[in-house]
Amino acid sequence: NMKLRPNPYISKLKKSVTIRLDTDVIEYFKELSEETNTPYQTLLNDFLRNCKELNLKPKTIWKKAS
Repeated sequence: NMKLRPNPYISKLKKSVTIRLDTDVIEYFKELSEETNTPYQTLLNDFLRNCKELNLKPKTIWKKAS
């Protein structure tokens, strides 16, 4: 008889998303992936996490249409 327990890793789960990136950006991270032996998706996630932690803002800010 097994008892159910909450998943301790639930906060670490990742969500699959569809995103459009420029080809040169993808190639850059794929090349970096080969150099570092790290999956390029992991590198992208780490880079975006770093941006979040440093509270970096994008250069392009879209204004709402009136």
